[in-house]
Amino acid sequence: MRLLILTKRSLLSIGFCMMIGILAAAITVSSTVQAVQTAASPKENPIYRVESDKKQVAISFDAAWGNEQTAELLDILDEHDVKATFFLVGSWVDNYPESVKEIAARGHDVENHSNTHPHMPELSGADMTGEIQSCNEKITALTGNTPTLFRPPYGDYNNDVVSAVKGCGMYCVQWDVDSLDWKDPSPEQLTQNVLKKVTDGSIVLMHNGAKNTPAALPDIIKGIQDKGYEIVLIKDLIPEGEYYTDVQGELHLSDEN
Repeated sequence: MRLLILTKRSLLSIGFCMMIGILAAAITVSSTVQAVQTAASPKENPIYRVESDKKQVAISFDAAWGNEQTAELLDILDEHDVKATFFLVGSWVDNYPESVKEIAARGHDVENHSNTHPHMPELSGADMTGEIQSCNEKITALTGNTPTLFRPPYGDYNNDVVSAVKGCGMYCVQWDVDSLDWKDPSPEQLTQNVLKKVTDGSIVLMHNGAKNTPAALPDIIKGIQDKGYEIVLIKDLIPEGEYYTDVQGELHLSDEN
């Protein structure tokens, strides 16, 4: 019969292995708990469109760089007696303050598209808030109105971004109808990109610097109106009260309202 003799060295080895095993198990349990917590955390969705029994659609323009077409777009909107929502980047506000004033003076809504157009999810919470507040301050100084809507640059967001926007007392707004004007489609294709997708409560995305947007805009406006839709500002599309957004990003009023 062989006897198992435990030396001091073997005892130390066994103890070390047991410590490693316990540590590995603890890490596994901790990771599992974190994974469960993450999976259980509700996803924060921006507003892509609004549940509505009214035939209303909102048109929006993002302005981040050039300014060559802004005046023409404003003239077209005036000709058709339509008001739109403009999401402006703070650096654009710095470069074109007179255009910012003109957009507001013509009755359009001037809203926030960040201060420097970063990928917001890559920022810390403090920097997210800084991007939002800095742009708000610039717009307020020129127009006298503080924005209530924020559109993330590149449409890039996560839970932290939406929470930061809400923490600033604002709505985080995307779109459900992308004109794709930034790809420079023909005016006819650009128009179809919009008209084939609009529905009650839709938010249309266009840009102030896309090449064919001015040529397409009259037909887009006429086509939307021919479908029986009223074109309104996004802020007028959003009802007052507590709300939630479903997995498709559609805003619904909470049952408590």
